[in-house]
Amino acid sequence: MIAFLLRRLMWSALVLVVVAATTFAIFFAIPANPAALIAGKYASPKTIAEIEERLGLDQPKLVQFARFLGRAARGDLGESYASQQPVSSAIANAFPKTFSLTLGAMAVWLMIGIPLGVLGALKPRSIWDRMGTLIALFGISAPAYWLGLVFLKVFADTLGWFPLGDYAEIKQAGVLVWAQHLALPWLTLALLYAGWYARMTRSQMLEVMHQDHVRTAWAKGLAPADVTRRHVWRNALLPIVTMLGADVAGLMGGAVLTETVYGIPGIGGLAWKAIRQRDLPMVMGSVLFAAAFIVVANLIVDLAYSALDPRIRTEGRKA
Repeated sequence: MIAFLLRRLMWSALVLVVVAATTFAIFFAIPANPAALIAGKYASPKTIAEIEERLGLDQPKLVQFARFLGRAARGDLGESYASQQPVSSAIANAFPKTFSLTLGAMAVWLMIGIPLGVLGALKPRSIWDRMGTLIALFGISAPAYWLGLVFLKVFADTLGWFPLGDYAEIKQAGVLVWAQHLALPWLTLALLYAGWYARMTRSQMLEVMHQDHVRTAWAKGLAPADVTRRHVWRNALLPIVTMLGADVAGLMGGAVLTETVYGIPGIGGLAWKAIRQRDLPMVMGSVLFAAAFIVVANLIVDLAYSALDPRIRTEGRKA
């Protein structure tokens, strides 16, 4: 298990370096000078050159990249060109908001999708099975920004059941007000994913239910609940765990539309604003942080997967 973990950590570090290098290269491929943007429209070439020297932009690109990696290894992501604020502080302020959005949405879509998938597999062509299909089609068809605007209009503006956008800090507002502000964003993201999880759970359970070891369990006279719990559910769970890790990790960096519609100042909005301002330290910091979160999430998924199926560790060692 330790060798398996070390291999995953080495690959994770390599992935982060590649992500940082790619982001760095793309940023400097854009035909715009960050120093000129900071100096303003009417700044002289001398002023722009001074800003470039102060920020280190006059150094060779490889030197700039090596300096960034050296600082990042020590936990220092530099200062924002635009706000002069430490990048790590800005990310620390934005992360809890995106994490609250992602974790809450995941809980809602699992509470909707998994039971619908299990009922669909145990009772094919029932009302629950058809409801899972309907939610899956709706989730595939409805864009997040459209769904968010509809929810805001109906449940916040017209009915007044929820606050109209904005974000409430849990420490100042309390759990109830915090959850009221996040309820519609959670539901928006959850509906986009719940249908997929219902269909995935249903198809995996039906596939396992037709395997020989399950038929043997039925032939031994085991109770239906025991067959489902001991022989079906565990095997059907493996691909769902993999999909869950990838989805949650992807949402950390990809929930920009939902954060924008509901006015949540999270990681996605921070990165988008930095890109528009050509704010290299903030772009690099937010992208690297999102990549690190995705890598850690996938590492946890790999460990959970290997715990559920020990053959994974053996296959990795042979490779």
